[in-house]
Amino acid sequence: MAAVSRRAGVGMATLYRNFPSRRELLEAVYADEVTALCEAAGIAASEGETPAAALRMWLWRFFAFITAKREVATELLTQLGGDEAVFGDGRAAGLAAGRPLLAAAQEAGEVRKDLTLEQVFDMVVAIATINGDAEYVEPILQTALDGLLRPSPA
Repeated sequence: MAAVSRRAGVGMATLYRNFPSRRELLEAVYADEVTALCEAAGIAASEGETPAAALRMWLWRFFAFITAKREVATELLTQLGGDEAVFGDGRAAGLAAGRPLLAAAQEAGEVRKDLTLEQVFDMVVAIATINGDAEYVEPILQTALDGLLRPSPA
């Protein structure tokens, strides 16, 4: 907590007034990142050249979120003692934000229609947890997204 307060440029009293324990701080960090991920869905929708490009852009952001939050999630699980409500809420928010992206890409015929966003999320999470550096893992995600972004056979 001392390192966090120094890095944030606030005193320990200020930090503890806002986050009485490490758990509250970790939950706040996680919640802020989930919010940013959800907001990124809207940005991707407006910046993507096609619905599939918007979906791909956002799934890469989701992948970065998962890989960056691995340590926070592990620490949170330790702090929570098995209460994973914070993760369930984060997943639900992410699914709600991404659902329009997948639906638009499916309606445009740019991605497979036989997968749900839950399945896509699980695929990205599984790939993000593969041991290896970015040079090893990112081509695996690229291959999976290439398969996703091909329309299902008629």
